[in-house]
Amino acid sequence: MEVFLALADELHFGRTAERLRLSQAAVSQTLRKLERRIGAPLFERTSRRVVPTPVGKQLHDDLAPAWAAVGRAEADAVAYARGVAGTLTIGFLGASQGELTPRVIAAFRSGHPGTEVRMREVHLGDPFGALRDGTVDLLLTRLPVAEPDLTVGPVVLSEPRMLAVASDHPFARRDSVRMDDLARDVSFSARGPAPSYWWDAQIPPVTPSGLAVRRERPAETLQEMMTLVASGEGIAPVPRSVCCAYAYEAVAYVPIEDAPPSDVALVWRTAAETARIRAFLDATLETLRTTTPAH
Repeated sequence: MEVFLALADELHFGRTAERLRLSQAAVSQTLRKLERRIGAPLFERTSRRVVPTPVGKQLHDDLAPAWAAVGRAEADAVAYARGVAGTLTIGFLGASQGELTPRVIAAFRSGHPGTEVRMREVHLGDPFGALRDGTVDLLLTRLPVAEPDLTVGPVVLSEPRMLAVASDHPFARRDSVRMDDLARDVSFSARGPAPSYWWDAQIPPVTPSGLAVRRERPAETLQEMMTLVASGEGIAPVPRSVCCAYAYEAVAYVPIEDAPPSDVALVWRTAAETARIRAFLDATLETLRTTTPAH
């Protein structure tokens, strides 16, 4: 089965043999044995190409998920035999860790004392980069996330949005603002490879009534953006938790009446899911079940 699936991926006997560290003869012999068991050819083979037959394609579609499940089950058995021991690095974006995360980490550590949990901040300009390069195993990030290689888990925080302005800005004297007010001053753009849809959800390019938002100040980190706000170089819609994490005397936070809430979820690389990640998700779900999330 492993030889068949590898050949279906590679479509080349030589590459399949190299990948599995077998001889080409062993790959051919194994495939012939499987075809005799099935009772039909699984690949059309010529001197120029190798392509699955209809039977081979059907077998691949049915077998690949089951084989992946076998691999995960084996990895789980090894990990749990070791008490899910190791290191779990959790990335977070700005103030996205929220009040629930320390409770989740405490619950996880209680059940898995052999696992070390580390926290690492990621940047506004590249919210998914640390996840993809393996710097972090899990990511607490603002939604939306619509990446084909990433899995979005439970929402751990949902909170209203505020408008961050310099303390001497005219908006600072108001009880609230509306999304259309974003068009009345300069805002920020991402410096880095952040997906456009993700950045548009944090700081929209247009207001609900269609007014253009001037996103003219680039910012790579939340710290950088808040420093620019404090110096009067722009305004920025931010989640309410930023008010506590960045309580600058030079910055005022004004509620935005008509802004949608900002949700934070756990995200991980689908192909890199491990027993440690699943154990942390279990701890998160249990904590969510017994705790009322902050809103």
